[in-house]
Amino acid sequence: MTLWKASTALSCAAVLAVTTGGAASGASASPGGWQASGTSYVNSLTGGQGLASRADGTLLYRGLGSVPLDLRVKGWGHIGDPDIAEGHTFDAYQGGDGATSKMFAVTTPGGKRHVYEHRLDAGEKLNNSFAAVSPDSRWLVSGEWGDQSRLQVFPAPLLNPATPPTGGALSQAGQITLDKPVRDIQGCDFVAARRLVCASDDASKELFPEERPVLQVELDRALDGQPVTGRVSVLFASPRRSVCSGSFETEGVDYDAARRTLRVQVVPPAPCLVTTAVYAYKPTTG
Repeated sequence: MTLWKASTALSCAAVLAVTTGGAASGASASPGGWQASGTSYVNSLTGGQGLASRADGTLLYRGLGSVPLDLRVKGWGHIGDPDIAEGHTFDAYQGGDGATSKMFAVTTPGGKRHVYEHRLDAGEKLNNSFAAVSPDSRWLVSGEWGDQSRLQVFPAPLLNPATPPTGGALSQAGQITLDKPVRDIQGCDFVAARRLVCASDDASKELFPEERPVLQVELDRALDGQPVTGRVSVLFASPRRSVCSGSFETEGVDYDAARRTLRVQVVPPAPCLVTTAVYAYKPTTG
């Protein structure tokens, strides 16, 4: 959700040189079973909204500058945290304050983009913060902004045979009902068929004792298109490290199953916000 300001780029060149030398290492294990393993940095304009790991281990990033012009002119001005499944890239798009729908774009390995639009249901917020595809590639999880007691579930566009093969309308499936409320979820990703990790930008400590917590959602069963329940717990707080002081913003999250690496993005305060930190974690147990 952070706005990138080009006017700060030059003043932050020196800041980047300082912060890139401060990679996290040797941090103690979190209560959730994750050990910090390093820090990298990405340009916020093209990478500050989210990330996803490819099969070859490289990372796909998304930022405000990643929105294609043809989609931007149609009103899709915000792109969320992406995901990749079976070589297909899933992007979550959000319109303006008056939007009556949200959109998911799926790009095939060959580069063909298909657009799936979901008209808002009664009581549904227009926010479309992220796309997370289940390990079986059949279901797409997304979320709304603010205080929420659910995560939304859709048939995974293109990969689920219940969806149109070349784009079209997309309806909700059975949602994930959370056993406790969450706030300002910026991204989620599956670490197992029944477990998601989600990044919250909630700094209030009203719902959880940690500021901007990274949360785990344990499902009572794998997604099957029917309603399921998710148990929410805290893994750790998003790191807040910068030579700049002020408000941080937690953004995307990704789990690379092949390399067993969890990554969480944090945008630092201005003027350092032109560069987003990507914190990596390894599981502490098998």
